[in-house]
Amino acid sequence: MAGLSTLILLLCAAKDVMPSSSHWKPTWPSYRVPVILPQSTLNLDKPQFDAEAKLEVVSPCGPACHKSSPLPTYEEVKNYLSYETLYANGSLTETEVGIYILSSGGDGSRGKSRTKRQIYGYDSRFSIFGKDFLLNYPFSTSVKLSTGCTGTLVAEKHVLTAAHCIHDGKSYVKGAQKLRVGFLKPKLKDGSKGANISNSAMPEKMKFQWIRVKRTHVPKGWIKGNANDIGMDYDYALLELKKPHKRKFMKIGVSPPARHLPGGRIHFSGYDNDRPGNLVYRFCDVKDETYDLLYQQCDAQPGASGSGVYVRMWKRQNHKWERKIIGIFSGHQWVDMNGTPQDFNVAVRITPLKYAQICYWIKGNYLDCREG
Repeated sequence: MAGLSTLILLLCAAKDVMPSSSHWKPTWPSYRVPVILPQSTLNLDKPQFDAEAKLEVVSPCGPACHKSSPLPTYEEVKNYLSYETLYANGSLTETEVGIYILSSGGDGSRGKSRTKRQIYGYDSRFSIFGKDFLLNYPFSTSVKLSTGCTGTLVAEKHVLTAAHCIHDGKSYVKGAQKLRVGFLKPKLKDGSKGANISNSAMPEKMKFQWIRVKRTHVPKGWIKGNANDIGMDYDYALLELKKPHKRKFMKIGVSPPARHLPGGRIHFSGYDNDRPGNLVYRFCDVKDETYDLLYQQCDAQPGASGSGVYVRMWKRQNHKWERKIIGIFSGHQWVDMNGTPQDFNVAVRITPLKYAQICYWIKGNYLDCREG
């Protein structure tokens, strides 16, 4: 059993390095990222795939509730970060992990009669039309899941999304075994031969091209928990496609403190179900945060769950601006703020531990996951 000091290092393994120049730029910090490695893998019984897919997660536990939660033990953290892997043939495994810190490395309560809503005053969402936008970065990184959620391309064959889009906390959802990922593409008319008609007065018709998912990773922190407790902190999943998607993807990064975000603001695009067939972009200020969650009031509707939350900051090592995904849009929360119900939309932050886990799922080599 590791001591408390080791646990604190695991949970707070970030070291901010801010630029000293008087002309300050919002700069990606350097982080000391832990190492998460598989220790043992066990075959499980084939799932039933009997859960109904839910396009959002609702929880009454707000910032104060999460901040007052006791610090997990080292063994609890290892359990939360262990994971299940679901394969396209329906087989299922459970992998236990070990967590290590290398001595050398880079500096690295819902109102009874209130109706749920996710639009705050004036609807500030933007529908993205025309292939000149939809097929260009960063909008081209957003994809649709066959279960109804959104995902984001994070590697040549990998998609990051919310765990509740695959698993309801107790069972895998219907359609998870034959999960597909949809890419928006122009719907060409006969004889058009791909002509660019995006300058037309009418929005160009689009369609989804689908790729099957080979396997899916879901952390046990989601499977063992629930949305009202620790589970929401682990509402993320990684999908591996059967073939490369051949689009530019967005890298993942460790979530900086909200005060270090450009303008304290986040961005994400998703397939909100009130605008079928449209990709919807939005940005908004972060209102509050815990170690694992970002609380904001970005306008959103079910279907946007699983969207990658990103920011654009200066990458000092490469001398350029770079967008990175720092969280996954999860769902909606009613919070009792001094006796007054207030609602937030919630995103799961990519912490150093989650970065190490997701990066290893993608690359299969911890040496490529030392800098967050």
